[in-house]
Amino acid sequence: MEINSIYEGDNLEILSKFPDESVDLIYADPPFFSNRFYEVIWKDGAEIRAFQDRWKGGVEHYISWMEPRLRECHRILKRTGTIYLHCDTHANAHLRILLDKIFLEKNFRNEIIWCYRGAGYPKKDFGHRHDTIFRYSKTDDYIFNLDAVREEYAEATKERFRHYIGNVRKAGDFGIQKLNPLGKQPDDWWEIQPIAPSAKERLGYPTQKPLILLEKIIKSSSKKEDIVLDPFCGCGTTVVAAQKLGRRWTGIDISPTACKLMKKRLLKECGFNANLIRGNVDLNYVKRLPPFEFQNWVVANKFLGMVSAKKSGDMGIDGFTPQLLGGYPIQVKQSEGVGRNVVDNFETAMRRIKKKKGFIVAYSFAKGSYEEAARVKNQEDLEIILRTVEELLAGKVE
Repeated sequence: MEINSIYEGDNLEILSKFPDESVDLIYADPPFFSNRFYEVIWKDGAEIRAFQDRWKGGVEHYISWMEPRLRECHRILKRTGTIYLHCDTHANAHLRILLDKIFLEKNFRNEIIWCYRGAGYPKKDFGHRHDTIFRYSKTDDYIFNLDAVREEYAEATKERFRHYIGNVRKAGDFGIQKLNPLGKQPDDWWEIQPIAPSAKERLGYPTQKPLILLEKIIKSSSKKEDIVLDPFCGCGTTVVAAQKLGRRWTGIDISPTACKLMKKRLLKECGFNANLIRGNVDLNYVKRLPPFEFQNWVVANKFLGMVSAKKSGDMGIDGFTPQLLGGYPIQVKQSEGVGRNVVDNFETAMRRIKKKKGFIVAYSFAKGSYEEAARVKNQEDLEIILRTVEELLAGKVE
């Protein structure tokens, strides 16, 4: 396991290679069982990421997907370690049972309710305004830094005991009491606002958590130089918080786009140039990428270009090569045997944007596609270059 590094790939495969009892704290924010689809344009407008939080096989399929990952988390967690599992109402009951089975019911510590305000209310239900974070230790010998996360007393409490902060109060109506000068012990419900759409902290990631939430978790359950792991790292809030708090860390995400964003964010916010570890990028790896991730891989990683910011009406143009290299249009097809009609339509799109050169990328092309590309080059003075994924993997781009 490489410390202060970002791993790109399937966390189950990566976690299986980590040594036993090597991590002090785990925060896991897996995709929720919510049947939603997200399509995101990053804040800088450069890339699109889409991911499905959707489980066609139902909650049983979701739990069977989660179980081996949580078992690996248990295996690599130190005896003094703690795991925080973030979930919402769609599957939290099922996940609680699963955690009881893996970490044992006796090691359940808290069901933390993260409360927040928001806009919009359902007409026939109470407003949903919380997430659940389950906290489990591996044994009863776990780290908990109470003083690091104490909260300020309410004004009424401070007024009532203003003469007794840090001192024992004489017996009276409320018995013998003492107010800690560092503040009160936190409850298991945390009122922390999510990141506002216009906030500087927001990066465009739909499930981005506020930095203050992760700082509270890391402060309470780890020490300086401890190792913090986030196996579903997303846009990197956990690793940024860990870096700022002097912890060592490891982040994992299957999305190349998210890993690239994490690396950029750590450099910008922490001045830290993180090590990015990619798995073996072969044809099987590329075929496992979701559609928009595949698009990002082609346009941003292979052509070093810019993904189109338009979600619809893009005339079949998914991105452009760098302006210094002509700003030529790129169309991406995640399919085999792409036919002549695709080349015809792309030719029309090229004419509309007045470009004489463009690229179509697919796993393979039909014979008619190559014939049409040759025809438009000879007769229409348009150069449409057809590139297969295998050619891109071999380094053949232009």
